[in-house]
Amino acid sequence: MLKKGSVLDRYFEVTHRGSTMSREIRGGVATFFAMSYIVVLNPLILAGADSSGAELGFERVAAVTALVAGILTIVMGAWAKYPFALATGLGVNAFVAITVATNPELTWPQVMGLVMLAGLTMLILVLTGFRTAVFNAVPESLKTAIVVGIGLFIALIGLVNAGFVRRVPDVAQTTVPVGLGFEGALLGWPTLVFVFGLILTIALVVRKVRGGILIGVIASTILAVSIEAVADVGPSVGPDGTNAQGWSLVVPELPTGAWVGVPDLSLIGNVSLFGAFSTIGATAALLLTFTILLSIFFDAMGTMVGLANEAKLVDKKGNIPGVNRVLVVDALGAVAGGAGSVSSNQIYVESGAGIGEGARTGIANIVTGVLFLLAMFFTPLISLVPFEAVAPALVVVGFMMVAQVGRIDWQDWGVAIPAFLTFILMPFTYSIANGLGAGFIAYVLVRTFQGRAREIHPLMWVVAGAFVVFFGIGPIELALGLR
Repeated sequence: MLKKGSVLDRYFEVTHRGSTMSREIRGGVATFFAMSYIVVLNPLILAGADSSGAELGFERVAAVTALVAGILTIVMGAWAKYPFALATGLGVNAFVAITVATNPELTWPQVMGLVMLAGLTMLILVLTGFRTAVFNAVPESLKTAIVVGIGLFIALIGLVNAGFVRRVPDVAQTTVPVGLGFEGALLGWPTLVFVFGLILTIALVVRKVRGGILIGVIASTILAVSIEAVADVGPSVGPDGTNAQGWSLVVPELPTGAWVGVPDLSLIGNVSLFGAFSTIGATAALLLTFTILLSIFFDAMGTMVGLANEAKLVDKKGNIPGVNRVLVVDALGAVAGGAGSVSSNQIYVESGAGIGEGARTGIANIVTGVLFLLAMFFTPLISLVPFEAVAPALVVVGFMMVAQVGRIDWQDWGVAIPAFLTFILMPFTYSIANGLGAGFIAYVLVRTFQGRAREIHPLMWVVAGAFVVFFGIGPIELALGLR
């Protein structure tokens, strides 16, 4: 038990934020379970060879992914004192992998150097106060829309990861991009695990059972492991092709080999900061860096706003106390991710699972970070928790965040239309940055159409202009002969 008024209590403001040590520990564990898939998924995304034929290697990427996530998450908790865990960002790592795969001249160290440059640039923007000023310039209704959008996004992630909602192949010639289950039917044991977990988690949360979300994850995992042991379901995508009734990514089975191993951390420092400039030219390298910068700049800001509001850690003006420390750690995430060859690290929306469990302070982050560090040595055990067991927690947390939609002033179309575009495009485009960009641009345009341009903060014009460039990066590259 944490003694009220103790040094630890005062430093982390545990009592002040209405939390307890048990809630923080449960929240930290819940967040780790919700995020642990990245240790398996990131190596799969960064699995391709570069122009020299070199590969990063599954085991090396997995080890460094866990190491960087663990260190940054602990720093965020111990220094910034917020329950915002960090790990490799899925949007940026996919962009990095595609860049390497489609550019026959770039190597992994060169592309990771661009990630580092984007992180260093963002760190400068934070230290000069620019990033904090942008955060404070966002209207309150748009901040609320960000919370709602992330809630919808995190719920969709859960539904898709569980196979409850699936993408419809383009070859089907349909106007509907997603559908229920497989060809309109809910099939397979993994779907049953998700439905079981969702019903159980909702029941526990409604009954206000302590640790309800974590209990739901653990119970669903036990059910999944038991089913796999008996039915041998297998993965949805494997060496033998696709299996519509298989597990989404992680097959919940006990490892047959060694459970513990010494991590290979040789990727750390294998980076060329300015190598891409000499290979593809300064213009192309700067455009790639700018694209990475915008993505990590606004993805993190949106996630941070959503999580802080859900945890009720904002002041009366909707601002986050001590936000600069949070932004510094987030900027360091891009630097550290590039230096470790695992791509930019950023605040994870899955931290909402821990917040839903009661986490309010950095103690939860320290718990999550320590578990990530342990994961370096126990990578096989990560495969015990399938997406289908975590997905119910994301859906329930998504509901909690969307519940704030009533705070938006729907009578003022100057904020209502941008807010709508913000929260509707986040899930529909599978990107927080896309929703933010559409909302910021719409806010500037609609306020101008209303004849109220003077109400727009100058920085909102700057951000909206940056997003115009962000959305138009394709035509710009074509015009410059880079695509």
